Order: sequence, then C-alpha cells, then structure tokens
Amino acid sequence: MASDNSEIRYLAPPTVDVKKKKYCRFKKSGIKYIDYKDANFLLKFVNEQGKLLPRRLTGTSVKYQRKVSRAVKRARHLAILPYVADMLK
Repeated sequence: MASDNSEIRYLAPPTVDVKKKKYCRFKKSGIKYIDYKDANFLLKFVNEQGKLLPRRLTGTSVKYQRKVSRAVKRARHLAILPYVADMLK
C-alpha cells in the first residue's frame, strides 16, 4: 500500500514543450530598411485587431522592433493600414 502512494500516475502522458529558438528575421536576412508602403509585409507584425505584435512573439530585436513600429505608425497615418480592425487577417 505504501508503494501505491509514492507512485505517481498520470491519466495522460505529461507533455514537454520544446520551444523553437526565436530569431530576428531582419538580422538573418540582412534587411536594413523597413518600407512603410509595403502593407503585406507589415501585416505580419500586426494581429487581427490591428495591434502591433510584441517582440516576445515575433522574435524581433529591439532595434528592428522600433523600426517596425515606426513603419506601422507611418502606414496607419497614410491610411495604408487601419488603426483598428475587426478581422484584418
């Protein structure tokens, strides 16, 4: 009976998440300038509501995250991207 209490049983096998290493796509491909007129590219950094995705989700470095945010803001100002959207993607 003592061996039954010390033994741990799971209903489902425990899952171990193997996280893929995040990388900055700008550093990897050598992009220096982020074009604010390229709406299709900027949509990769914006969620369905039109909000900017954080660095922890995209893996972008600090330097390029600032450039992305500036480009998205410029595109919004020129009505290339919407400020607020229901289903953007």
